[in-house]
Amino acid sequence: MIEAGVDEAGRGPLAGPVFAAAVILDDAIDIKGLDDSKKISAIKRELIARKIQETALSWSIGLSTAQEIDEINILKASLLAMKRAIEGLDIFPDIALIDGQYAPKTKCKVQTIIRGDQSKKNIMAASILAKVGRDNYMKEVDIRYPEYGFKQHKGYPTKMHLEALKLYGVTDEHRLSFKPVKMINEPN
Repeated sequence: MIEAGVDEAGRGPLAGPVFAAAVILDDAIDIKGLDDSKKISAIKRELIARKIQETALSWSIGLSTAQEIDEINILKASLLAMKRAIEGLDIFPDIALIDGQYAPKTKCKVQTIIRGDQSKKNIMAASILAKVGRDNYMKEVDIRYPEYGFKQHKGYPTKMHLEALKLYGVTDEHRLSFKPVKMINEPN
């Protein structure tokens, strides 16, 4: 049975897409350092992500834009990114193991696993690819909007980000439906 691990990154930020990854690992290859992406330093995540991409039987990244998040809400956008990641795999899985309690509708069977990114290697791998993909995307956004500090906070609602929002306003990467952005965009 071919299992894909699936996880997302970027539900909480005020800016940028939500990313998801789907990964089918080769059981014969042990990838050292696999863990929940939140427990690994950025430098180690980059190295492990490269190893995953080089050795996985198949991997894919899907995303939903800030505009899609605003249109359909963050949960539905996360599920859409997961569906895109699963359907982007070169090898179609028999089952997709999804981190968390919600699963996308897709052509293969799905199983949700709460804290799957702490127990299933293929979900850990997906967690790392989604996080690295999103972080790299936000570094690119930082080049376009250096005054916001996206390279540091990746769009999360840090003090630095909230101050930049007040000073410079909303960009095309901001999620207009998220309260702190909405308050800047539509003051009372």
